[in-house]
Parts: sequence; C-alpha cells; structure tokens
Amino acid sequence: MKINYQLELEKIIANLSAKPTLLLHACCGVCSSYVLEYLTKYFDITVLYYNPNIYPEEEYQKRLETQKEIIKKMKLDIEVLEIGYNDQDFWEIAKGLEKEKEGGARCSRCYYLRLEQTALLAKEKNFDYFTTTLSVSPYKDSQKLNKIGMQLEEKYNLKYLYSDFKKKDGYKRSNELARIYGLYRQDYCGCKYSKEERLLVSK
Repeated sequence: MKINYQLELEKIIANLSAKPTLLLHACCGVCSSYVLEYLTKYFDITVLYYNPNIYPEEEYQKRLETQKEIIKKMKLDIEVLEIGYNDQDFWEIAKGLEKEKEGGARCSRCYYLRLEQTALLAKEKNFDYFTTTLSVSPYKDSQKLNKIGMQLEEKYNLKYLYSDFKKKDGYKRSNELARIYGLYRQDYCGCKYSKEERLLVSK
C-alpha cells in the first residue's frame, strides 16, 4: 500500500517543539523554490548541491547558479554547500544500466547516491534532519525516495524528513515561482541518458 508522505511530513511538523536544522539536498533552483518557501517556516535550512549526475558540466554550473539565484531573490538567509562536479561518482553507479529508461534502476541508484551523501554530511555536521527536493517532481517516485530515506535513517541513526513535495500543488507552485523570479528551467532531468531520451522524444 502506498504511503502518503505529505501527511507524514505534516505529522512531523505538527510535533516540532523548536526549529530544527535541516540539510536539504537540492537538485535545482526551480524544484527547491517551493520547498524552501514551504519549509523555511519550520526548519533552519542549509542547502546541499550535490548532483554528479548532471551532464554536461556547463549544465551543472548553470543549475548551481540558478540555485544560488533563487535563494538570493527570495531573500533567504541560507547557505549553499557545494561538493563540486564529481561526475565520476555517477558514472560508477550507472555502469551496466546505461540502457535503462528514465525512472528505472539507474535512477534508483542515483537517488541513493545523492541521498547517502546528504546523510553523511548531515551526520558529520550534526544536522537534526536531512531530506531532498526530488519528490517535488511528478517524474520522481516519492515511494522509492522515501524508502531510501528510511534505509539511510536507520543506517546512520539520523532523522530523515519524509515528504512528497509535489502534493498540495507543490510542483505547480515551483513552476509559478520560476516564472515570477525568471529562473532558468531545464528540459531534462540531468544525466546524459535523460538528455538523450529527451532529444529522441522531441524529434
């Protein structure tokens, strides 16, 4: 049975007695816009930009700058941690899965890669919670994402913030904010394979 992770998030928020720290993995500025608007009321947020899947490097830099841009334009006092363009991390987990369609096993490994790095850094820096903006996209499986979060929560003894940010028109709001702030909006998920798949569809 599918779990409504938006309701799980609301339960967590309802039981907060203070404003805990949250390390938020962000995939891009557009997706993070709504999530930041929503969560800054309840959490002291630091953004982690770790996306070794993004191809090519110029696209990675463009999305990083858009991430910084939305924080500045929303006038948020939020630090952005950036690990750097470590694309080899992605190529290693994608080996043997090059022909997988988007949303398959390669994507699951990519989710795990980025979420585990977020958990490791959250543990190292003593954050109260960690999570990701990925579930705001209707193309991302929130059930898979939250199961990975649960696994990492247990592995590292650290609280994962369960969520499905696309609920309550989260995806729609992120697109509205992108238009309001004039943000760059990419037309593919990020990796070389999703770019190639997008090009095939658009032909």
